[in-house]
Amino acid sequence: MEKKQAPAYRWVILVVVCLIGVLSNYMQYQISAMAVSLTPLLKIDPAGFSTLLMMPMLTAVFLSIPMGTLGDKIGPKRVVFWCLIIAVIGAFLRTFFLNFPMQAISMFLLGAGIAALNANLIKILSVWFGDKAQVGMGFFFGAAGVGVILAQMVAPRMSVFVSYLTAAIILAVFTVIWLVLIKDVPNGVQLPPASGESPVKYFGVAAKSRNVWLIGLCYGFSMAASTAFAGFIPQTLRTINHFDVTTAGLVASAAALGSIIGSVIGPQISSRLRTWKWYLVFTIVVGAALMVFFWAVVLGMKAAPAIPVLFIIMMISGTFGAMNGPIVQAMPYALPEIRGKYAGSAGGLVTAVGLLCAFLIPVIVSKICGANLILNLAIESVIFLVSAVFVIAMPELGPGGKIAQQIAASEKQQA
Repeated sequence: MEKKQAPAYRWVILVVVCLIGVLSNYMQYQISAMAVSLTPLLKIDPAGFSTLLMMPMLTAVFLSIPMGTLGDKIGPKRVVFWCLIIAVIGAFLRTFFLNFPMQAISMFLLGAGIAALNANLIKILSVWFGDKAQVGMGFFFGAAGVGVILAQMVAPRMSVFVSYLTAAIILAVFTVIWLVLIKDVPNGVQLPPASGESPVKYFGVAAKSRNVWLIGLCYGFSMAASTAFAGFIPQTLRTINHFDVTTAGLVASAAALGSIIGSVIGPQISSRLRTWKWYLVFTIVVGAALMVFFWAVVLGMKAAPAIPVLFIIMMISGTFGAMNGPIVQAMPYALPEIRGKYAGSAGGLVTAVGLLCAFLIPVIVSKICGANLILNLAIESVIFLVSAVFVIAMPELGPGGKIAQQIAASEKQQA
């Protein structure tokens, strides 16, 4: 049965999904890469700059749940396509209206496409990859990291107008590619007939699942901690170890490189295992231990380690910090109360909870710690470790667990 659900065309689906992921993250982090040019051009302070940078995340907070639920009702292809159209409008608006209010509005619109895709991603990948959906999820997570790195490398080499316009045109092309190539299901497989259930009913099923909330909290705590930790690394190295801006940025980029590696290899390893729970706990504990090693040992040294050594430490830390994310986000499909029918609603809820945690937790920690950067890093490492508690509270969802075996037996009887 699984082979019928996973034809070779799934790789076309995955490539298109990853292209959207690369470009969406590239377009968001263009703001960061071109900060030197944008700040005086738009006459904004650091708060205004942060607002522009984080605006697509705000879009996702609002849209994840309704777009995921709608994807369950009418299929993800149409939902993501129309949100990509909104994103294209936002991309061209920000190209031609270089003032702060319009930039803020356009960045909000720009987040619509990736918000809808994130919310429906597990539904798309579960249809095409079945129980190996976490493998596809890993490539998508890695694509996001590639987009961030490309933004830092490419965007500063162009003027703001040319950089924005080029990205807008490419997004329009990718939207057409989405319309032409994406299919909701493989050929020969029928979508479930539309029922009389309202979108609220779809969301209600996901919201009533204790395990969906545990997945969302695990994803949110780990993402919040790893993102904030990586974000404070350059500032910490400059303040405590007196690194220059270039060297501190180089070390920080190692964590981003590691996150790409971890996003890909983490799901590849789990797909070869019968059970997932303790593998996830292991990756989280090791990731937290490496965070602690960084702030407790490396920063405490009178003489900082050689740059190549520090680069390797940060790359390994970034790898373990990212190994669990794709697996956790793919887990709703393994829940018998969710599976494919309610995967969009569950994915939207997980995404919304995760993004709220990613926004609120670092803000709260920063308020507590103030200018104490070491304390900030210490708390973030503890928060990352706490995400393992949510994993332990879940049932075993790997193919060797009782739940997977019960689902397989039920599907075999239905076939």
